[in-house]
Amino acid sequence: MGSPEAAASASRPRVAVVIPTLDEEVAIRDVLASVPREAVDEIIVADSGSRDRTVERARAAGARVVVESRRGYGRACATGAAAARDCDIIVFLDGDGSDDPRFIPTLLAPILAGACDFVVGSRLRGTRERGSMSAHQILAGHLAGWAIRLLYGVRYTDMCAFRAIRRDALDRLGMREMTYGWNLEMQMRAARAGLRIREVGVAHRRRAGGASKVSGSLIGTLKASLRIALTFCRVAFEPRLPRGRLGRGATTR
Repeated sequence: MGSPEAAASASRPRVAVVIPTLDEEVAIRDVLASVPREAVDEIIVADSGSRDRTVERARAAGARVVVESRRGYGRACATGAAAARDCDIIVFLDGDGSDDPRFIPTLLAPILAGACDFVVGSRLRGTRERGSMSAHQILAGHLAGWAIRLLYGVRYTDMCAFRAIRRDALDRLGMREMTYGWNLEMQMRAARAGLRIREVGVAHRRRAGGASKVSGSLIGTLKASLRIALTFCRVAFEPRLPRGRLGRGATTR
């Protein structure tokens, strides 16, 4: 006879965790060790050209590694999602240790209950380690949330990378952004498509090691900010397509 955990896994939708990485050898082993294996079926590390031992350590920790030779945060996410073709739900989280994988069941619960298509982890509604978010990150989340509510009537408080979405819903969004605007584009397209959306509070920590590719330098911050602003404008001014049959968009606590 199989174990109760195996029986439970067989009876629920298949879940893949996608972790985009770039030079995260310090954190990746602990990130993978913290993933609740009873809640997921596969862990995919999508590496976009690490020059350190990220790939080696991820494989040693039991993850399936897919290598994307071209740089870009969104491109790594898209490559990881494409590799998870046989899964029904995809969870995205960063590989730097700032997202706590133990909250994966919290993100999955509304989708598994049939109440949501897309769940975003909100650092502002959860708990934040001191110094884990800069003032401009918090402000950017508020501004983006206000603008998306003005456009589509859906309220977000954050653009956190930690999120879960139904595979078929993601496929319908037509994601195009291959850099740091990926998270914002997904939230905008989900709101416009009428997905059933929820934000849940999650814990957020300082990165475990290495330098942030966004906030680690002034140039990185400016480049990411520009890409996010351009993504917002591009998606906002695209012609609206008729809404699908995935339900009316809403966010709740």
